[in-house]
Amino acid sequence: MTAHDLLHALLQRLRTPAVRDLAWTLLSPPLLGQTTKPQRHPLQASAWRHTPELLENWLSGLDSAPDALHAWLLAKPARRLGLYYERLWQFALHAADDVEVVAANLPIRQNGQTLGELDLLLRDAEGEHHLELAVKFYLGPLSGDGNDAGLWLGPGSHDRLDLKLNHLAQHQLPLSSRREARGDLNELRLSDTRSSFWLAGYLFYPWPTGCDSPRGALPAHWRGHWLRQRDWAAFSDRQAQAHWQPLPRLSWLAPALIDGEERWSRETFAHWLEGLSSRSQLLVRLEEDQAGDWREVERLFLVSDQWPS
Repeated sequence: MTAHDLLHALLQRLRTPAVRDLAWTLLSPPLLGQTTKPQRHPLQASAWRHTPELLENWLSGLDSAPDALHAWLLAKPARRLGLYYERLWQFALHAADDVEVVAANLPIRQNGQTLGELDLLLRDAEGEHHLELAVKFYLGPLSGDGNDAGLWLGPGSHDRLDLKLNHLAQHQLPLSSRREARGDLNELRLSDTRSSFWLAGYLFYPWPTGCDSPRGALPAHWRGHWLRQRDWAAFSDRQAQAHWQPLPRLSWLAPALIDGEERWSRETFAHWLEGLSSRSQLLVRLEEDQAGDWREVERLFLVSDQWPS
């Protein structure tokens, strides 16, 4: 069973939101399939990676008894999605019998000034690893070459895919090789650490024109659309009876699963649209399944008419 098939099967039956997010974190493909710097799955050397049934059993058990995961997340509540994503990875890696988490979020300092943090330091059957983790959401260009990573922007328009890749290559990945990091690594008995990264997330394509994927994108990446507020009426008229609602930021990872009591009525959504601010909003379209739950079948970013300025 491939990771894609396992994730699809798990998302059909896992119900605990944090466990669904954990499954998405561990099994989702990266945004990029071709990179100039090494990209490595954090569980690359683990039996969970090579025998998916073991991971499936662990996640299913966690869904039935999620207290340990909830306690882990509550111990250091994350207000930012990237930190939540890192905490999910840390929980799983601590639970994997064949991976040792040597350190997480290790600050590297020079003369009392923090140069940066090493997201993860691991030992496994393949050696010692410094790993940088990121989950990102990028919107493609309405015009111009979609192959150009510099034209893929975050929903707030400040983040850019090319800038993230450059920051990884020029600052984050080399940090563990700097002289300032050597003392910390020696104390942890790390002598031959190799740096790599893992970049997950979603790419959103402009509606209705679409665009090319950024150069090196994995064909199987998670995806959606984006459109400006002025285009919502034309977009939504195609599916007049569809159920849409926004997702809070910490719920952006796994596809949404919402019970009937939490699903917004069309009237509630229409009222929300009337008071919509200029901030980019992630919306999901929901369809009811045979059990009466509402499952995400599509997602998009609704941005201001002036976006990205």
